[in-house]
Amino acid sequence: MNRRQRIVVIGAGFGGLSFIKKIDKTRYDVVLVDRNNYHSFPPLFYQIASGGLEAASISFPLRRELRTRKMRSCRFSYGEVMKIDTAGKTVTTEHETIPYDILVIAAGTTNNFFGIENLQQRVCTLKSTSQAIRTRNEILLKLERAAIEHDPARRRTLLTFAVIGGGPTGVEIAGALGEMKRYVIAREYPTIPQNEVRVILAEGSDRLLHTMSEASSRDALHDLKRLMVDIRLNKTMKSYDEDGLITFADGDTIEAGTVIWTAGITAETFDFKNFSPGKCPGGRLPVDDFNRITGTDSIYAIGDIACHADTAWPKGCPQLAQVAIQQGARLALNLNRPDRRRPFVYNDKGSMATIGRNHAVVDLRHVHFAGWFAWITWMFIHLISLLGMRNKAIVLLNWIWSYFTFSSSLRLILRPSCNPSSPGNKAAK
Repeated sequence: MNRRQRIVVIGAGFGGLSFIKKIDKTRYDVVLVDRNNYHSFPPLFYQIASGGLEAASISFPLRRELRTRKMRSCRFSYGEVMKIDTAGKTVTTEHETIPYDILVIAAGTTNNFFGIENLQQRVCTLKSTSQAIRTRNEILLKLERAAIEHDPARRRTLLTFAVIGGGPTGVEIAGALGEMKRYVIAREYPTIPQNEVRVILAEGSDRLLHTMSEASSRDALHDLKRLMVDIRLNKTMKSYDEDGLITFADGDTIEAGTVIWTAGITAETFDFKNFSPGKCPGGRLPVDDFNRITGTDSIYAIGDIACHADTAWPKGCPQLAQVAIQQGARLALNLNRPDRRRPFVYNDKGSMATIGRNHAVVDLRHVHFAGWFAWITWMFIHLISLLGMRNKAIVLLNWIWSYFTFSSSLRLILRPSCNPSSPGNKAAK
């Protein structure tokens, strides 16, 4: 009768870890479930893709994090969630079934391809560490092949890198590719003329960084042009065929050897048994002021997967790390003190994006600034947000080395082998 309630948390992103740090471990048993055994830092995925950082620098082992004082006594369960039984109150992964009293879903989002046929198999994406590594491999592979290609038409296709989507991720990866074109190609690929490398950024709306201020959009446009990035606005991609031909809704076409898709996200989906949750735009789960999923009494959602609407954000809070962190902390405090719970109110601390060395844009509540100081601000905020002192030190050292030398030892094509067909690698039935 004195058994503590069990809270199962799905997802070890910003929201999930923020919740676990604040929840009272003497009151609840906490189980963290994730398909990876590490926490990663999505804002720097583009630097993995462009060879600026190694994957381990922005990833942190969950079991080590769970040994820290704020996370101690939380149990980690490795596995991908296959089913959620709301009547039986269980979460089933490919390895086990875990009972819960309270469920917190903090699984985040994945890529949204808007129903474009076969797009997922043909484009590079940046929603996970493995996807970022795959993107880096594709970029470097195209450069290596172009370096020995004698057919001008084929070489032109290989050297065309198209980024679809002009949000923060699209702007940042386009800027990184622009820097590679401007500073790296001539030195490391002497057989590739710089003017043959094309970096194209296509955005479906009338400006870049549509969720930020118009001043940030103008500054980003100016800085990307400085890096010789070809900006194409009001361009919605319609298809990308197996021959490398991109077709836009207005009929324009581009032949590109590499397409990096950053144009849309959608919430992760789950197989719910005995319950059909409502859906908001982008597949998000509707929640009340206390982040409880509508129609349930013990299931909560936080972060990008949750749609919390109020007078300030009638379409739901923005899908930013700060929202997830604040929602996780508020939900934990509410569960710790149910008699003094408070509704969630998002405190907007601003947004930022970088466009290469010495250039970034920052929007605070009533202030916009750009250039070198914004770039330093961007680096500082991202550096202190990383988990682990070792990771902070390695990332800072990499940034300093790259800044002064324009060089990186991380431009490596690494292709992992397949796992052996051993009994231990088979999923539980």
